[in-house]
Amino acid sequence: MTEDMSPAERYAAAKLRAAEQATALAPFREMYDFGLDPFQIEACEALEAGKGVLVAAPTGSGKTIVGEFAVHLALEQGRKCFYTTPIKALSNQKYQDLVKRYGADRVGLLTGDNSVNSEAPVVVMTTEVLRNMLYAGSRSLAGLGYVVMDEVHYLSDRFRGAVWEEVIIHLPDSVTLVSLSATVSNAEEFGDWLDTVRGDTEVIVSEHRPVPLWQHVLAGRRIYDLFEEREGQSGGRRAVNPDLERLARMENSRPTFGRDKRRGRTMREADRERERRQRSRIWTPSRPEVIDRLDNEGLLPAITFIFSRAGCEAAVQQCLYSGLRLNDQEGREEVRRIVEARTAGIADDDLHVLGYFEWLEALERGIAAHHAGMLPTFKEVVEELFVKGLVKAVFATETLALGINMPARSVVLEKLVKWNGEQHADITPGEYTQLTGRAGRRGIDIEGHAVVLWQRGMDPGAVAGLAGTRTYPLRSSFKPSYNMAVNLVSQFGRHRSRELLEMSFAQFQADKSVVGISRQVQKNEEGLTGYRGSMTCHLGDFEEYSRLRRELKDRETELARQGAAQRRVAAAAALEKLKPGDVIHVPTGKFAGLALVLDPGMPSGRTNGHRGFDAQDGPRPLVLTAERQVKRLASMDFPVPVEALDRMRIPKSFNARSPQSRRDLASALRTKAGHLVPSRHRKPRSVAADDREISRLRAALRAHPCHGCDEREDHARWAERYHRLLRDTRQLERRIEGRTNTIARTFDRICALLTELGYLEGDTVTDEGRRLARLYGELDLLASECLREGVWEGLGPAELAACASALVYESRQADDAVAPKLPAGKARDALGETVRIWGRLDALEEDHRINQAEGVGQREPDLGFAWAAYRWASGFGLDEVLREAEMPAGDFVRWCKQLIDVLGQIAAAAPPEGTVSRAARRAMDGVLRGVVAYSSVG
Repeated sequence: MTEDMSPAERYAAAKLRAAEQATALAPFREMYDFGLDPFQIEACEALEAGKGVLVAAPTGSGKTIVGEFAVHLALEQGRKCFYTTPIKALSNQKYQDLVKRYGADRVGLLTGDNSVNSEAPVVVMTTEVLRNMLYAGSRSLAGLGYVVMDEVHYLSDRFRGAVWEEVIIHLPDSVTLVSLSATVSNAEEFGDWLDTVRGDTEVIVSEHRPVPLWQHVLAGRRIYDLFEEREGQSGGRRAVNPDLERLARMENSRPTFGRDKRRGRTMREADRERERRQRSRIWTPSRPEVIDRLDNEGLLPAITFIFSRAGCEAAVQQCLYSGLRLNDQEGREEVRRIVEARTAGIADDDLHVLGYFEWLEALERGIAAHHAGMLPTFKEVVEELFVKGLVKAVFATETLALGINMPARSVVLEKLVKWNGEQHADITPGEYTQLTGRAGRRGIDIEGHAVVLWQRGMDPGAVAGLAGTRTYPLRSSFKPSYNMAVNLVSQFGRHRSRELLEMSFAQFQADKSVVGISRQVQKNEEGLTGYRGSMTCHLGDFEEYSRLRRELKDRETELARQGAAQRRVAAAAALEKLKPGDVIHVPTGKFAGLALVLDPGMPSGRTNGHRGFDAQDGPRPLVLTAERQVKRLASMDFPVPVEALDRMRIPKSFNARSPQSRRDLASALRTKAGHLVPSRHRKPRSVAADDREISRLRAALRAHPCHGCDEREDHARWAERYHRLLRDTRQLERRIEGRTNTIARTFDRICALLTELGYLEGDTVTDEGRRLARLYGELDLLASECLREGVWEGLGPAELAACASALVYESRQADDAVAPKLPAGKARDALGETVRIWGRLDALEEDHRINQAEGVGQREPDLGFAWAAYRWASGFGLDEVLREAEMPAGDFVRWCKQLIDVLGQIAAAAPPEGTVSRAARRAMDGVLRGVVAYSSVG
């Protein structure tokens, strides 16, 4: 190649190579046995030029290389680098990676419950740890040159996302920020904000997957490609595989039985057999069949995402029962060796409780579950074995998609619907992208595979829409908190704190949306000017005439509404008089006609053993119709008052669920009251006919000059458009007012409440406020108030653990679950007092318009973990505690870790002269034992 160059070109190329060798990037590239991708090089060059970077790239594309280059630059320049991650598992993994590269003496770890070499030049930590260091003004921040924020898209998380924005806003200007994100559709918008708050920031977006991803649908025994690959096709929208569309049509078409309608004769048995064969191809294979099929196709290892912990465990059991084995004898022995080494520190009794032997049997066969309910140690072992290729089929919940580095050759999605906490909802294109992003291991696989299982009613076009859309917008979840407020005021004062909060990404997005709304308001105002001209009348002021017409219409509407409300009240009053055994005539609705009242269905409480209803619903009588149906009726079935036509005795033996009982009683109803005719309800005289205001407005309209205009109705149409547009414009203006300075307004309300409670005095943080500054978490203010009022004074370690658990625990069950079991004595009294204090704070928040629905304020403390925390801190065994708590081991360990964290905060914040600080430290020791102490990852 160089032979074809001129001397000048060879000189220029040599000069370029020499310049490249002089950069810090050149020796860094030599540390890897593969070449860097263009986006990695671009980001590293921007970093070396002194710019901050935002790198948005798909999962598995190697964006952490850019973070590692920041570490390299810091060490080369003699400065510090903090590498932050959202979860402890990622922190532990990144720590191990950096130790292998740079040595244990140059790398530290800080995760809340782990502190290793914290003054090292490179420290891996969770984002919350860095936030706390910034507020505390930690000496460790001296010499900090770079901060890497891995998985920065976590700032969308509604529970923890605010921490990312706090760090970005409060980092010193001298620190260069490296933000690593999944592919998001508004990376440029996020980059604009970073540019505003952090200075010169380069945005590098890469849509390219280093390992191509193929999309499939598994139906019956066949794996279909989702998209049809056509010659010469590049970019644009890909066509859905016509074979899949044909399958969907075949499944949705109704089977033909009996006679063939086209030919008018009986379908031949051969035709039926052919149709049965076609339909037999469309079925959803079982979980063992799916794994077996992937194994035969060479598509293992695979992660199957199941949106339920119980589903993951059931899948493993189904594979075991089917006799599925994915490891040979050598693999099984290696699995046993690794597992026994990693679990050697867990007591034998605890292993039995944790289902160790069933778990080990599945691992030896190459099969495992992975979800938050598992013991963290067990999850770590699954991850290690999967990376080593000794576990080939993992059934996981979607949390794995956001977690540690655990790529597979294939990803399987059982369903495209998941429970979101409120309802079963379709997964979004962003969620689909994150889940399938695990498929394809760089440097191992030449392609990755995403497999969706066929489900009845599946629309291949909808699946293609999920697979072909890259819509994952980053939305700020930033909200001020009490702890944040006192820390900000302490460092910057109220005015400067307000300015800092207005720099948040949340306010940036809100302000940006206001620009579009303001533009629409401007357009509307131009339209209003035109409409005003078109409704001008030469006889008089048509705007005034239009106002009279509107007032008349509004008055008539209001009177009609009042009349309807009065009729509803009268109908409800009549329903309240009904008693079991009354025979009534249902005036309208699906069940109109003769009916027997079984239960009046009065609101609130219970009546005759039936659950009551909300008062706003009114009475909802349970009736038996003459057609033998037992139905709960609603107020809409009674637009007019109803009265009893007769009475009947309801046999004590009557059972509403028994068809025979219903038939007998309905027959008796028809015999006794079938001849009765309900009295006709006379419609009352309209209230509008006698209303003086309506008479006045009608007279004013007739007397107005514009009333006699020949073009009156044309003018009226323009006037109607004018007022409709005016109403819309006013709504837009209110939206602008509501979005401007929203974060700062919330901050002002929080400061007003803290001032009322004595935590702030203007720009001064009181002693109570300084205590609050050391308490982090959702219930920071509640914890501070409990300390101030001495609620926990005199409690033993186990009793304090029970009380502190209410500050962190949140039940996964519904709100109407059974009342939790509580420890007796002082702990029960303290928990009751904690709930009472929360009630007082809740009322205060309402007075200050601090809205919990918007993610601000104190949720109600949950006492559901108090008994388990008390028993565990008291020294009871794992078997007994888990059995009583009815909780998976992984959940138990996770809540214990969070409990230890909050106990540590209480120990640091409690008055030194009291008993709480000492009890908190002893409680930490009592909780940090057994499986909790052994689990290195929380």
